[in-house]
Amino acid sequence: MTRKAIVLLSGGLDSTTVLAHAKSIGFDPYALSFRYGQRHAVELRAAKRVAEAQGVADHVVCDIDLRVFGGSALTSDVEVPKHASVDQVEENIPVTYVPARNTVFLSFALAYAEVVGATDIFIGVNALDYSGYPDCRPEYIRAFEAMANLATRAGVEGGAITIHTPLMDKTKAEIVQMGLALGVDYSLTSSCYDPDDAGRSCGHCDSCLLRLKGFAEAGSHDPIAYQDV
Repeated sequence: MTRKAIVLLSGGLDSTTVLAHAKSIGFDPYALSFRYGQRHAVELRAAKRVAEAQGVADHVVCDIDLRVFGGSALTSDVEVPKHASVDQVEENIPVTYVPARNTVFLSFALAYAEVVGATDIFIGVNALDYSGYPDCRPEYIRAFEAMANLATRAGVEGGAITIHTPLMDKTKAEIVQMGLALGVDYSLTSSCYDPDDAGRSCGHCDSCLLRLKGFAEAGSHDPIAYQDV
């Protein structure tokens, strides 16, 4: 019998690859996206395209508003940092970090999992080619998984919750190669933190630079539209 899984789907490169991976190993995916006041809301259109293309069991877009707190370039008027090359991406936690975002998202995924009867959650966090976010580290994921098994009916009744992070130890190039091998159409995706009104990626934010680096190192062409690269 096919097992259900919740897949956190932003519409970006990583989450799209994770969705394809979950399907490839036999899960029936229920996609969960968030409209959280992000300035790059174009990613929701990408998530919808990806969900339809990959044939998920259901796709829920949840509305929460993290703009009431601000604290991030993605949920306030703070300018998104831009760089000339990926070598200039800061190693410190950048202003694009959204406080507690993955904790909020995973909590909603837990609720969704209990409703549909899933004990597996997939998230596209990565600890190698990433922007230094503290809630992308393996120790954070393991701690949240331990909490999840204390806080849910499934955990108490023996159906242990598992949080899958198949990209955790992969470079962006390895993620691209993995997705291409799974037949992912990356032209449907969007990763940019500051796209223009037409949805074209800026090419210079941390997310764009890491994405472009991944495609280049994978020996492949990034099929999405950029304003200026």
